[in-house]
Amino acid sequence: MKTPLCLRHFFPPCALLRRRLRPLASAGLWLLLAFTPAGCVTEEVPSDTRRGNFESCWKTLDEHYCFFEEKQKSFGLDWNEVHARYTPMINERMTSRQLFEVLGKMVNELRDGHVNLSAAHNVNRYGAWYDNFPMNFSDSLLHKYLGRADEYYVGSSLAYRVLDDNIGYVRCSTFDYAFGNGNLSEMLKTLGPCRGLIIDVRSNGGGMLTSAEQLASLFFNEPMVRAFIQHKTGKGHKDFSAMRPITIRPFAGLRWQKKVCILTNRRTFSAANSFVAFLKGLPNVTVVGDQTGGGAGLPFNAELPNGWHLRFSACPMYDAEGLSTEGGIRPDVKVDISSADYARSYDTIIERARALLREQ
Repeated sequence: MKTPLCLRHFFPPCALLRRRLRPLASAGLWLLLAFTPAGCVTEEVPSDTRRGNFESCWKTLDEHYCFFEEKQKSFGLDWNEVHARYTPMINERMTSRQLFEVLGKMVNELRDGHVNLSAAHNVNRYGAWYDNFPMNFSDSLLHKYLGRADEYYVGSSLAYRVLDDNIGYVRCSTFDYAFGNGNLSEMLKTLGPCRGLIIDVRSNGGGMLTSAEQLASLFFNEPMVRAFIQHKTGKGHKDFSAMRPITIRPFAGLRWQKKVCILTNRRTFSAANSFVAFLKGLPNVTVVGDQTGGGAGLPFNAELPNGWHLRFSACPMYDAEGLSTEGGIRPDVKVDISSADYARSYDTIIERARALLREQ
């Protein structure tokens, strides 16, 4: 069936890019409508059947997902083989929930935390990238270090205080919100006299890439290229633009000049993973804890014929050396919190970072 492919089929960028692209997107849509005779093109669109939704899901990923080559090298993924294996599982007599279960298992073959299938009754998500590893984080332990509500500062989504050994501690739980310049300046005024600084991004699932860049800017005195990004240019698995640099520019106010430890675990993901990539390798930075969870592809969204939403990695990102961090970033100092340490309310990762900062 031929049907118009209009603006509803364009893949809207996720929150990581929305702040940057909204003005350009608005202008681009006006140009598209002005210079395209009908404002639309035609393309084969699968019907809203069990088979049609299966084919739409598989094809959307086949044409737009960005890590096929990396997954093939990592664990032998063959997306055509996946299609052949799941095709016999689809029939028109299956229920909607049965279809959702099969499609969910199929997209999980990608082993990507950014790939989700959303329906009214559930969100299918791949969680082995953190479920199979120690948590290495506890809100109860965190309370010991931050203290009571009146004992620490809060600015935007940052919670911080000076620990009793004159080490500054900053808890960054999300990059979902922008940081005001005033928030960052006041934080550095408070923590500036400290001998060292801890930035804790454990269990930070990401958010806006611009917020990760903004926090990272506190640690740069001059513009530096600290990552690269590519964009899909066609439907082939190898159709990408050249790598484009991501430059971190210095914060306009106070900036941190002393030693800093970044704390990570397997749930440090997406924009938080990028934040670690921006800073890892700098002379005054030590990453402490467990490997990050990765998530180095900026996620986009598509809609299946039945209205289910498919989210997937579409734009691959790389570190300052041009290497992928999709599989996670290894710490400079590997530390786990043992069961015995949990029992005695002792955060081994924070304590190791404090010891490193006191030594330097």
